Amino acid sequence: MTDEWAARTELTAILITVPELAAYTDRWRSVSRSSARPHVPLTELIPPHVTVLVPWVAEPTAEDVERLRAVTRSVQPFELTFPTAGQFPNGTAWLRPEPFDEVSALLKAVFAAFPDCPPYGGEFAEPHPHLTISSSAQGGPGVVAEAQAALAAEPAPVVQLTELGLWREDKNGVWSQFDAVPLGG
Repeated sequence: MTDEWAARTELTAILITVPELAAYTDRWRSVSRSSARPHVPLTELIPPHVTVLVPWVAEPTAEDVERLRAVTRSVQPFELTFPTAGQFPNGTAWLRPEPFDEVSALLKAVFAAFPDCPPYGGEFAEPHPHLTISSSAQGGPGVVAEAQAALAAEPAPVVQLTELGLWREDKNGVWSQFDAVPLGG
């Protein structure tokens, strides 16, 4: 993320939250810091999640939520697993959601519904669905190797994806959910 984009606060986002993974991912997320808020661990800012769309509309209206519902009505709930770890070039370590193609298709459908809200402010042409476990400042091959070993020893919990959460960041960079849109109508 560019410093300009990361410095923005009071954003809204559409997220796949997976609080069921907190006990599994907190070993990394509790010692990792956001580059925008280096004094606070990731665990205190936002629960484990896969970003669908950020930034979303600044002040979501009923019409915006309905536009999202139109996308999610055709997507049936499904199980998510996180069987592998990887790393972006900037050092951010992540877990890969599976079924990856289904998650990617969901993201692309949301992007198409909100063309005025480019993902990550347009910074990445093809966003890669992921669950961040360590930010770029603390990430790296060591965290990825540790995560791969942990996944081999004990897989991350399987979760049921039933909704997309609507989240808002406050002026301190802490996110809270204000609504949700169910999958499958």
